[in-house]
Amino acid sequence: MTSIVLAAVFAVLYVVFRRRDRRLLRNGFFLVAALFFGLVGVLTLLVEQVPVLGLAVVALLALLPAAVLVLAGFLIANGLTMVRKEGRSLANLLSLVAGLAVLAVPVVAVLLLSSGLRVGVLLSAALVFVSSYLGVVFVAFLVYSLVYGRTAIESPPEAVVVLGSKIIDGRVPPLLRSRLDKALQVYRRTAATTGRAPLLIPSGGQGADETRAEATAMAEYLLAQGADPADVLPEDRATTTRENLVLAAAVQAGAGRPGPALAVTNSYHTLRAAMIARDLGLDTQVVGSPTARYYVPSAFLREFAAVLVEQRLVHAVVLGVPFLLGAVLLVLDLSGLLA
Repeated sequence: MTSIVLAAVFAVLYVVFRRRDRRLLRNGFFLVAALFFGLVGVLTLLVEQVPVLGLAVVALLALLPAAVLVLAGFLIANGLTMVRKEGRSLANLLSLVAGLAVLAVPVVAVLLLSSGLRVGVLLSAALVFVSSYLGVVFVAFLVYSLVYGRTAIESPPEAVVVLGSKIIDGRVPPLLRSRLDKALQVYRRTAATTGRAPLLIPSGGQGADETRAEATAMAEYLLAQGADPADVLPEDRATTTRENLVLAAAVQAGAGRPGPALAVTNSYHTLRAAMIARDLGLDTQVVGSPTARYYVPSAFLREFAAVLVEQRLVHAVVLGVPFLLGAVLLVLDLSGLLA
């Protein structure tokens, strides 16, 4: 019963904070907590009514090590696929590194714990705590990214901002094309339902390895697909997501079209882009477009790493308190002050 009550509490918190602002990562924590305690509560009630189901629950728990191996194998395989298809870079190696870490953490923790030394026990506990914390944060980020990216648009946008990404040989590649196609879908649907087409603002400057600005190539694609030239206002200076949103908002204001904006990016990038828009104080929501399946795991890991960096103070505090306690215990142990 306690689990059911906790599930209800977290569900209420999720609804309240989501209504207040959909662009909050804490919504993901509330949602995951509600689902977790709800599942535990339901399983507890079922086992009480049908005791034999307890054996099935135990069997599932016994399969957790195998599930860890499967997860690690999937991440490693995906990392190798990324390297083969996208080239060697730190971002493309994230899946591979994560898979190796999933394998290494339990082994290292057990070795430290079995050392018999207090230092080993403390280091093992620290490793488990950090891994568990990062795992919980990642699950919350992943689940809420999927939920947020599939949320229906609440009101017709005055502007549709297409966040840029790398162009190849001066043309839009499939990844960027999916964003543009999603923007055109919103553009046409809004025009059909309201009688007034929103602005289309492709945003992206020219990178060092690009022959021209991303916005220029994006605008050409939009026009070729039938968008009205009067509605297409490219922004060709932005180099980051934050600049995309700020400079596109300036373009919208300069066009005399105040009102809510809708940013379009790929599915893995929606939540972080929305969090940045909220941080900037912009009335902008974000929707996602499809992404090649092999690209998704590495992309979500990259976005997760970026969120950790952007919110480093919060995570440093959460991780710092137990680490400080562990350091104190370690010093006391080495000083012979612990029995």
